[in-house]
Amino acid sequence: MGKINGCLKCLFIFFNMVFLIIGCLLIFAAVKSTVYSAQLSAAGGPSLTWIWVFAIGFLVVSSLGIYAGFSENPLALKVFAGFMGFGMVIMMIIGIVIVVMRNKIKEAFDSSLAQTAKSYIEDKDLRGILEGLQESAGCCGVVNAKDWGDTIPDSCQCQSPSSPVGCKPRPEGTRGPERIYQESCGDVIFDIINLLFKVFMAFFFAFAVIALLGLLISLLMLHQVKTRDATGGAFVAMKGY
Repeated sequence: MGKINGCLKCLFIFFNMVFLIIGCLLIFAAVKSTVYSAQLSAAGGPSLTWIWVFAIGFLVVSSLGIYAGFSENPLALKVFAGFMGFGMVIMMIIGIVIVVMRNKIKEAFDSSLAQTAKSYIEDKDLRGILEGLQESAGCCGVVNAKDWGDTIPDSCQCQSPSSPVGCKPRPEGTRGPERIYQESCGDVIFDIINLLFKVFMAFFFAFAVIALLGLLISLLMLHQVKTRDATGGAFVAMKGY
């Protein structure tokens, strides 16, 4: 009979198998993306190094967890618990850094909007892009409708008073549609950026919680192994923890 509660052991091994599969999928994605790695780096895009780091980390730690679960080896469980504790701290730090980065980018984004608005209005090609965005996203102007000066383009026209994005009268002293979109395109753009930050924050904080659970389960399993050894092999049933 094993030293660890059977249900706990199966659950532990199952989740490590899941993360082993995730590690294999990340390796596959990293290999497929290697072709474009040089082009992305040359264009100032993100490096694929972190994908390899996470993929190898998933493979190594999950393989260690599977071995520790099957063998009930105290040393392997201690090493796995150490990895879980280290991973939890790292994930929390990265999550907090992302939160700080998002706030700094928001400040920089807001401070540069006025200059951005001027360049979009004055450049013919950028102006066309902005008008296309206004029609598709339901927004008007980069900062607000006053970016367009005295003449508000038709792309700002709010099609329905009951539009979910919200409508408002055009600014006084201007020509153009009677009712225009209430939201600015700058807000729409940052909402997209903010969504990406939220996805990354959710990813890292979720894995921090998973690492905490892995740490607690591995410590519980280690406790059961030590208890079994201390009682000379008599199995001690797991009570409600």
